[in-house]
Amino acid sequence: MNQKIRKAVFPVAGLGTRFLPATKASPKEMLPVVDKPLIQYCVEEAVAAGIDTIIFITGRTKNVIMDHFDKAYELENELTTRGKTEILKMVQEMMPPNVSFVFIRQPEALGLGHAVLCAKSVVGDEPFAVILADDLIANRNGDGCITQMVEQYNKHQCSILGVERVNPRETDKYGIVKTKEVSPAVGQVETIIEKPAPEHAPSNLGVVGRYILTPAIFDKIEHTQRGAGGEIQLTDAIAALMSDEQVLAYEFEGKRYDCGSKLGYLQATVEFGLMHEELKGDFLDYLKNLALD
Repeated sequence: MNQKIRKAVFPVAGLGTRFLPATKASPKEMLPVVDKPLIQYCVEEAVAAGIDTIIFITGRTKNVIMDHFDKAYELENELTTRGKTEILKMVQEMMPPNVSFVFIRQPEALGLGHAVLCAKSVVGDEPFAVILADDLIANRNGDGCITQMVEQYNKHQCSILGVERVNPRETDKYGIVKTKEVSPAVGQVETIIEKPAPEHAPSNLGVVGRYILTPAIFDKIEHTQRGAGGEIQLTDAIAALMSDEQVLAYEFEGKRYDCGSKLGYLQATVEFGLMHEELKGDFLDYLKNLALD
């Protein structure tokens, strides 16, 4: 029987050291891009794909994420009193009534694979999505990345990795796959390697922060030894899964911003500002004037 993708895991326990001191007390996932934190964009992407259970794998300093997706009685009352109905509606719609939010504490930072394993008791025996908020993906003219990947899962009923062509000199920043074409934009994964040096990379097809995984991945993670960086790598578990099941790579439509880097975050801020209905005209004028100075 075909199962729907109903649940998404958000590993958000990382320390965000590349953005210190901004992330000393506030999670990197709460860094704003124009007027929304990164994590909200990604949750909205999941909800648009039909996901109704959001599972956050959190760490010690991440309570603000829980607060962000909690009901703010005082704020809503104040907005109601002031007659700010549009802002009130926006705040309330952050938590759709049909969506559940689950928070699980990762006791020790042992890598992405371990973070995904922490969700096992909630995910159960269902396929599920994994979304990394560092990767902000925009698609102006069509469905979001996870919606596209859910459609691919419905066709193929197997694990799907979101991939894109990366700079061949930067393969050591990604899990890299070698694939055999199945259809346009879809390939069967033949090899997956975590962060290979450019001279050892089998291709420049990099896995980014979007996955759909079958529940069989949990057993593979439980039997995965610590790999690159002394962590339990999700990439290694996926490689083990390939011996039992087909795993596909999907080149999604849309533009990815690496908001785990300062440059990528600034690029996202500028380009999302230029897409913002309220700001784009004035912001474009400002940028033009700035370029002339």
